[in-house]
Amino acid sequence: MTVMTLTTDFGLADGYVGVLKGVILGITPGATIVDISHDIPVQDIAAGAYVLEQAYRYFPPHTVHLAVVDPGVGSTRRPLLLTTPQACFVGPDNGLFSFLLDAPAALQAYQLDVPTYWLPQVSSTFHGRDIFAPSAAHLARGVPPGLLGQPVPLASLVRLPAAPPTVAGDQVAGRIVYIDRFGNLITNIPAGLLPPLPPGTGLIVQIGTHQVPGLHPTYSAVPPGQPVALIGSAGRLEIGVREGHAARELGGRVGDAVVCRAAPGFAILDKSPGNGV
Repeated sequence: MTVMTLTTDFGLADGYVGVLKGVILGITPGATIVDISHDIPVQDIAAGAYVLEQAYRYFPPHTVHLAVVDPGVGSTRRPLLLTTPQACFVGPDNGLFSFLLDAPAALQAYQLDVPTYWLPQVSSTFHGRDIFAPSAAHLARGVPPGLLGQPVPLASLVRLPAAPPTVAGDQVAGRIVYIDRFGNLITNIPAGLLPPLPPGTGLIVQIGTHQVPGLHPTYSAVPPGQPVALIGSAGRLEIGVREGHAARELGGRVGDAVVCRAAPGFAILDKSPGNGV
């Protein structure tokens, strides 16, 4: 069974996603196609990267991940194929796959520059249909990566700007990197940077003028309408509002600073911050 995933900012109103699937199935009829998301905010490469990063590791080995968030379509940006021992990734070279570039797994990159594996007519505004989808489908049906394009150095690939969290004394500083559909503010602060403390104690999380006390195990640990800080399913600090929308109610936006500091009597250990997104 060949598994392919789709991650785009196309939405579902215009038929673009259906066209991608039609192209794929025309080349690889037995493919199992899984939609990760088509609600990535329009042209938001960082959001697309975050969603794909959180999803891809849950798929079986040798899955082909097709991701199209491509504000530079038709420009000189490269069509790209990345291969790892576990999976392959197809999409634009615009930072969408930045999270792979620091991974320990062996990684190889190819520029998709062999028109034999594209559709016969290529639109300058729909490379998802004409280049990425057919290339990914041929890959899924067994065409070796080296036939789809020439190798390119990893150092030449586009990366999103990095701003990892920092630790100084009893304070951890990070930023909001994603806001989900529930309005939860997801940060780049991993759980490992925060001290193991009894739930609800020891920590104060600040975003703008708002202070959220304690680190709780679940959203329901606080009364309805109250903000709550917790470690979410991505293994990172996030801020929500129980039965509410933290982004609206706390005024949080992607890129905003989030600072965690120890409450009196507690300490945050000085640990290496590792990689942020």
